[in-house]
This record gives sequence, structure tokens and C-alpha cells, in this order.
Amino acid sequence: MSQYKVKVLDHAIDCAVEVPGSKSITNRALLMAALSKGESRLNGVLFSDDSRHFLTSLIALGYIIEVNEVEKYVVINGHGADIPKKQGTIDVGSAGTAARFLTAMLALSDGEYTIQASEQMKKRPMLPLFEALTSMGAKFTFLEKEGHLPVQVTGAAFNGAKPATEVDIDISESTQFLSALLMVAPMLSDGLKIHITSEKTEGSYIRITMKMMHQFGCDTMHEGNLYEIQAGQQYIAETYQIEPDVSAACYFYAAAALTGSHILVENVHSTSMQGDMKFLDVLKQMGCVIREEREGIYVTGPKDGVYNGVDIDMNDFSDQTMTLAAIAPFAKTSTYIRNIGHIRLQESDRIHAIVTELTKMGIQVEEEEDAIRIHPGNPQPSLVETYEDHRMAMAFALVGLRSEGIVIDRYECCAKTFENYFRVLDTLYRA
Repeated sequence: MSQYKVKVLDHAIDCAVEVPGSKSITNRALLMAALSKGESRLNGVLFSDDSRHFLTSLIALGYIIEVNEVEKYVVINGHGADIPKKQGTIDVGSAGTAARFLTAMLALSDGEYTIQASEQMKKRPMLPLFEALTSMGAKFTFLEKEGHLPVQVTGAAFNGAKPATEVDIDISESTQFLSALLMVAPMLSDGLKIHITSEKTEGSYIRITMKMMHQFGCDTMHEGNLYEIQAGQQYIAETYQIEPDVSAACYFYAAAALTGSHILVENVHSTSMQGDMKFLDVLKQMGCVIREEREGIYVTGPKDGVYNGVDIDMNDFSDQTMTLAAIAPFAKTSTYIRNIGHIRLQESDRIHAIVTELTKMGIQVEEEEDAIRIHPGNPQPSLVETYEDHRMAMAFALVGLRSEGIVIDRYECCAKTFENYFRVLDTLYRA
């Protein structure tokens, strides 16, 4: 059993750190490059469990790919709407993006495929996407549990059939369902209209999807609950630079708040398209100073790590719920995190995981169906269960920067998105 014992950082520091490329942007770029015609080079690629499953899945489908992990680039020979192999098996591991995006791509193809997944991914919601793709003409055979991976899929274009060009989708459980449909729409020569049936109709990751589609040469029209990709659009093969992962950067910005430190994350800029940039506004409310320079964005925490709690709607940047929860006990007032019910359906039931782990530390926490209230307190020594959830492992390590005796159990799950996170965290002690 692997464990990481967090050491208290008992003084303010001034340092710079580098984080890997964005998982969300990496996996979107891999899909669009595969669906373009010709050779694309992706620079700044994240290499992690998730992105490697995406890459190996594309290779299993017959794509010729050059991978250089040292120089962090990938070269892909795209085939447009034509998947090279018409039969095959892929394994998406625990990668939600790979699971949703590649399922949609294979479902609109003219082939027959099997999609395998990890035990964790088998539990995550997929039914709304399966139902939408079935209505477009795809056929699914569920190999274990109805509405979940693993599946066998026969593409909607199999034997010369024409996929439907209008579809309904509920995205209340995951906006990845909509991103998947949007990104594979250029496979359809007649375009696609997507009608959103849920109250939630947009979000930060959907905006990333549409911006990246535009960068690769395809535009999306959006009005109210309707998204439309017009006929005749195709992705253009290109050289594409992937942004640093703002989600990863936020752990170090939170560390600055906790310890009154001055921390730069290199190459993160306000022009980033990632929704987690909103976490910087939360830190500003808590008393941090945010400054952007040529090298990146600096966060300076309040003197001696003294700050107030906040009342915040985190629906649009909910990956940072765990980060805020980890620093909330050290605030002078309580913190209320609202509108996050959907995170119960991610790698773990994240609301329940947060409540469980903070309660073990002696922190008073109130759990609601879609919200958490965290009261100030002094966290006691604790072995933190990570639930095989990378964000629980990375975020809850922050507690140990201020409190003795915090140990992260099975910490290697951070490899899903940031495999050297704890090595980078160790550099703070040498600053």
C-alpha cells in the first residue's frame, strides 16, 4: 500500500512551478486531429493515464501516431470521417473523455467495435449518450450492465446507412455528452442539430469544445438549447499548442493562499480558455493578490495564511471543489460551496468523499445533495482515503501543508492527470 506523508510548510516561500498540459484540451485535440485529413502535430501534450488510453485506443483503430513523451508532442495522421480499421477493440481505462468522445466517434462510423473500460469507468454515467447515439442509428450491445461500458457498437453508417442529423441529449449528468456529439458532428456530411433537453444547456467545458473546434476549422452555432454544426465542415490538420492544465495549477495557487506564499505557475495566462481560471477569482475574494507577468500568473497569499471563507457557486468550475474544501478549514469563517450535485457522479462521489475525509479530521461539515458547508477548525492527523480519485489525492495533500499528520493513501491515482504531482509538491519545501 503506497502512502505519501505530507510535511508541514511552516514558512512563506517564493517559487515557480511547472504543470503538465491540460487533459481536457489534450484529449479534445487528439480526437479532432484524428478526424482531420492529413498530419497534425500537437505540442505540449499531457502524458498521463487518461491521455495514454486515448492514444492507445486511436492506435488500436489503425491511426499512425508518433509519440514523443520527452519533448511532449504527438504527430497524428488523420483520416477525416473514415476510421482506418472497421473492426477492433479499444480500452478507455478510467478516462471519461476517452470513453464519451470515442464512443461517439465509433457510433457514427461504418464499423463494428468493442469498447472496454476500467471498473471505475464502468460505474460512471453513459446512458444519455447511448440513447442519443442510438436515436441517430447506432446499435449498442451492453456486455455487463445496461447503460454502462463495456459495449459492442455498430456504427450508424454501417452498410451504407445514413445517420440521423438531429438528436436530443440531457447533459445534467455530464457536459461531456454534448462535447462528444459536437466534436464528431463533422463526420456527418449533412451536419447536425443537437437539442438540449436538460435545464443545464452550457458550461465551461462546452465552451472549450466549441473554441477548439473553431481553431481546427469547424464552427458551431448556439442559441438557447440548440447547437448546430452546418453541413460540409471538416477539421483542418495543423500544428496545435496545448495549454498548461489550469486545474493542476490551482493546487499550487491554493498552496500560496494556505501559507502566505508567492507562487508562480509558468505559462498560465489570463487568455486561457479553461473554466478553472475562475478559481483565481475565488482566491482573490479570500484575500490573495493575483498578478500576471510574461512568465505566467503569480498568486500571493494573505499574510500568515489568514483569510475568510466564501459562499460560491462552483457549478462551472467544479473540479476545484476539492481544492477549496481542502483550504476551507483554515479560513476564519465558514465556506459554502453550492450547485455541485453532478460531482457525485465523477471518479468518486466527491461530495461524500470530501465530507467523509474532513469529518475524520475533526472538521464540522454539513452535506447537502448538491452543496457542502465547511466550518473553520484545526484538522487532526488522518489517513486520507483517495477513492481512486486523482483530485481527492492532489487536493487533500494541501491540508498537510498546514496540519501535522496528514497521510495520503494510494496517492499514485494522481497519474490519471498529473503523474509527478507529488514530486512537484516536494519542490515547495526546497524553495
